[in-house]
Amino acid sequence: MGQNPLFFRKTVIALTGLFLCVFLIVHLSANCILLLPEDIAKEMYNSYSTTLRENLLIKVVAYVLYVSIILHAVYALLITVANRKAKPEKYVINNAKENSTWASKNMGILGSLILIFIIIHLANFWARIKLGIGEEVGLDTKGNKNVYEVTYTLFQNIYFVLFYTIMAIPLAFHLHHGLKSGFKTLGFYHQKGLKVIAKVSLIFALIMGIGFGIIPLIVYLK
Repeated sequence: MGQNPLFFRKTVIALTGLFLCVFLIVHLSANCILLLPEDIAKEMYNSYSTTLRENLLIKVVAYVLYVSIILHAVYALLITVANRKAKPEKYVINNAKENSTWASKNMGILGSLILIFIIIHLANFWARIKLGIGEEVGLDTKGNKNVYEVTYTLFQNIYFVLFYTIMAIPLAFHLHHGLKSGFKTLGFYHQKGLKVIAKVSLIFALIMGIGFGIIPLIVYLK
C-alpha cells in the first residue's frame, strides 16, 4: 500500500511529461517562424498567436497544458522531498547504472531551474499578451496583437537572450533523462525498444536544447 502513492505520482509525472514533450515540439516549430524574413515572420507569428488565443479547441489544450505543468512540478517536488527523507526509489523505476548518471541524480534541481524559467517566460509573454498585465501590446496591420514585436523586443535584450540560451541546457538534460524514464515508469521494458527510446531521447533533447537556446541568439543578431 505504501508504494501506491509513489507509483501514482510517478505515473502522473510520466504522463504529463510526455504531454509536455509534445507541446515543446509545437512550441519550437512556432518559434522557427522567427527565423524567417521580418515581413513574413511578423504576419505569420501574429496570426499563429491569434489562433492560439481564439480557437476553442486550442484553448482547452492550453488549460490542459497549464494543469500538466502544475501537476508535473508538484508531484516531482513531492517525490524529491520523499527521496531526501527516506531515500526510496528514484524519479523513475530504473537500473543502478542509469541511476548513477548526473541527470538522474539531479532531476529535482533541473526541474526547479526549468520551473523558474517557465515562470519568468509566462510573466514576459503570457501575462502581458493574454492578461494585459504590463505595457500594452499593439496591433499589426492585420489587426492581430503584435506578439512578434513583443518577442523581438525582448530578444534584443542580451541578458534576456543569455538567460534563454543558458536555461536551454538544464532543459536538454531534463528531457534526455525524463523522456526515456517516462516510458519505463509506464511499464515499457522491451529491451531493444528501450535502446531505441534512449537514442530518440538524446536526439530529442539535443534538438529542443539547441533549438530553444539558439533562436533567441539568432533573433538578437538579426
